[in-house]
Amino acid sequence: MSVQYPNVESVIARVVTDKPVRKTPYQVKGVFMRQYPDEAIIPFLDGSYRDKYLYPRVQVKILNEQIYIIGLHEGIDAILSLTEKFDVLDFGNITFEVKNNDFEKSANQFIPSERLIRYRFITPWVALNQMTGGRYRFLTNQEKPSFLNKLLGQNIIFIASEMGINLESKVFTKVKVSSLFPRPVDENNWGAFMGEFKTNFMLPNYIGIGNGITRGYGSIYGMFNPDTFTFDKSGLQKESENLLSEEINEDDSKIDAVETGDVPRPRRRKIVSRQSSKQKRKKFSKKRSSHRTSGRIFSEEFDIEEAKSENDQNISEDSEDSKFNTEKHHKQQHRL
Repeated sequence: MSVQYPNVESVIARVVTDKPVRKTPYQVKGVFMRQYPDEAIIPFLDGSYRDKYLYPRVQVKILNEQIYIIGLHEGIDAILSLTEKFDVLDFGNITFEVKNNDFEKSANQFIPSERLIRYRFITPWVALNQMTGGRYRFLTNQEKPSFLNKLLGQNIIFIASEMGINLESKVFTKVKVSSLFPRPVDENNWGAFMGEFKTNFMLPNYIGIGNGITRGYGSIYGMFNPDTFTFDKSGLQKESENLLSEEINEDDSKIDAVETGDVPRPRRRKIVSRQSSKQKRKKFSKKRSSHRTSGRIFSEEFDIEEAKSENDQNISEDSEDSKFNTEKHHKQQHRL
């Protein structure tokens, strides 16, 4: 008897505007919160649900200078409600007229496949945080691909668990990055890669994997031909139909397997007052050298938006942009 998995649905909303959107996901979410403060989507964006959902149910991306809003499971209805009300998006220094919304709905996501499915990272995959980056640095070039395989597999199992999927089978991963030397990302000492991977798991297009997903990092697209990759929707679908999946060969030295028991359980952040944090900071710094390292690998991956650094974006924010991301709208993101 085959295993029955819950039907986890997803929706992709592409917002068609009258001009290219050269903004960041952080700026776009700020406009949503300012213009539609009473919409059901706001708690998914402002940090209210950060303890309820470790993996964001609503993700905002800027791809090919267009706004994409990805909804998973509980976040779908909130996205559909918001997009019905779109008219103009006012960033202060520029206004975008919303011409249309394109939707793509999918069912039966986050379930195992009998064959390997191919995905590509269309934005940098920030695989390494401070802890995993330190471990990665001391590996040989022969050991690094396996480390990335297992890290990706652990992330996939964690996301599946967040969606209510109890896996009984192994998750196989086969990562291929353009370089084994990670590109540094901002002051957090994160490390990013570009490339592709194969796994025996169904994943929705455009969702994020790894660190910084609320900033747009780690976005994926599945079943494509990498030699002719394009953001043209019809082209992507046509290439996907022509691409065959791959059989799972456990003897392949480039493949690694991860089981549910191999995944460290991420801990939810405790929210403490600034006063108590300051009082303990000095005491903590004295004991830091003897503090035992946590086994947690999901240090930032599933947090709601954090403050953005100057090095974290290609397009700088001016004073007009930043005023829409005020403490009023983002105070929960900046709590310690």
